[in-house]
Amino acid sequence: MTNQNYTKAINWNNIEDLIDKSTWEKLTEQFWLDTRIPLSNDLDDWRSLSDDERNLVSHVFGGLTLLDTVQSDSGMDSLRADVRTQHEEAVLNNIQFMESVHAKSYSSIFSTLNTKTEIDDIFAWIDANNNLQYKAQKVTHIYKTGTPLEKKIASVFLETFLFYSGFYTPLYYLGNNKLANVAEIIKLIIRDESVHGTYIGYKFQLGYDELTETEQENLKNWAYDLLYDLYANEELYTDTLYSKLGWQEDVKIFLRYNANKALMNLGFEPLFPDNASDVNPIVMNGLSTGTVNHDFFSQVGNGYLLGQVEAMRDEDYVF
Repeated sequence: MTNQNYTKAINWNNIEDLIDKSTWEKLTEQFWLDTRIPLSNDLDDWRSLSDDERNLVSHVFGGLTLLDTVQSDSGMDSLRADVRTQHEEAVLNNIQFMESVHAKSYSSIFSTLNTKTEIDDIFAWIDANNNLQYKAQKVTHIYKTGTPLEKKIASVFLETFLFYSGFYTPLYYLGNNKLANVAEIIKLIIRDESVHGTYIGYKFQLGYDELTETEQENLKNWAYDLLYDLYANEELYTDTLYSKLGWQEDVKIFLRYNANKALMNLGFEPLFPDNASDVNPIVMNGLSTGTVNHDFFSQVGNGYLLGQVEAMRDEDYVF
């Protein structure tokens, strides 16, 4: 007699979707931990920054900590409820763990660069910043109440767009030969987020293609409305972070560029006219700089001999 009430074991020798397998392999190949990156080597650079610059760096990492917490605490849990394959669930488990690694990495940066009082102030700022809380709560609300495809849209927007108001800062300093090890962590995170965004965007497209034309049009309009709302808030958030240094307009170009990338992950047309040539070349140079292997003998520096962190190309965002 066949037992119809059974728990099904995952079989990696019987793959339903090869993208699940290739994504799992990519994510495990590029596994890393913050503890292997010598952040203390950046202390001289940190001390050379002005008070406003140190305040900016601290706050952008505070904001990134909150967004990665959202992804690790509720984001992947909400997506797991609607997986198409067992292997997809395994990939989401990997993504959830790495989002926790990302969130912890910012605390490693804080503990290296900041005093205990400064760290307490950073987390108090996270709790009190209205624009930061708005985007975190907006995405969390969709994770809790949205449809499976709406949740994927929110996740892709977070991974490929909302993080980048924070990523701009360390990439800018890297392009100016400062805070190189801090920036290495960010580049490793960007490498992860690029895979996360493309994978979840791919899964979105599978479900989107199954909708009627009317359903597709309604969902596309919902996605663009959400992006407009998040971008309007992100402009305000960017102004609060960057206005003292006068970087806010450059950052907004970077945001619009990555908002287009998020739409491409979903299979939608770009919204903004900005492209890579419009982005501050110092930031693009920081993004494209290869990783550095700090430990020749153990080969466990931030390069990990797993390939270089490269500038993202358009084709990286579409399977």
